[in-house]
Amino acid sequence: MLRRSLTTLSLLALAAAPLAAQDASDPTHKIAGGALPAGWMGRTDHATDKLTDAKFVAMGPGYHVTSGPAAIYWNPKNVTSGPFTASTTMTQTKAPMHPEAYGLFFAGSNLDKPDQSYAYFIVRGDGKFLVNHRAGEQVHKLIPWTENAAVVKADANGKATNKLTVDATKADSIRFLVNDKQVAALPVSQLGAGHGLVGLRVNHNLDVHVGDLTIAKK
Repeated sequence: MLRRSLTTLSLLALAAAPLAAQDASDPTHKIAGGALPAGWMGRTDHATDKLTDAKFVAMGPGYHVTSGPAAIYWNPKNVTSGPFTASTTMTQTKAPMHPEAYGLFFAGSNLDKPDQSYAYFIVRGDGKFLVNHRAGEQVHKLIPWTENAAVVKADANGKATNKLTVDATKADSIRFLVNDKQVAALPVSQLGAGHGLVGLRVNHNLDVHVGDLTIAKK
């Protein structure tokens, strides 16, 4: 279980701290949002932010997110209870004021409650990726921002497309891939098997197109 594995994280002296406030020089925009696509739910990072200040809509075979506050989005039907892979292809369409991140979350539980829990795997326009776990209002740092050549950097117009995959089909570890290249792995003994809700995470003040969200159970 992911929650139980946090004891191991503490013993390994991995940092846990309240979620940082946004940079005052880059205040969160308020976007005219509205109802989410049928079946979808969402939650902002901060209780003071409103989900209606971000826009998450169906677009073609995928979705489009204009933020607004940082938030996660999920459909309750996207839940895993055994070995799985989860993938999404996301395109940052515009340059933010500074690198902001987007990607997948998994192992989600109690997402609408104070004791929410999920792990997330995200990339940003400067070619770096990160893996963290959130428990309530705390964030446990699992893999810090790390540059990897597999992550496509934003071009001069701020555009970049990246495919992110969480591979939880192996008995020993959960593996993280960007554009089908493994960039990291964490042992199951540390992270847990990854079971739970799977969804999307988009940080603040981004314009991101989600080409797909695919979950394959093994």
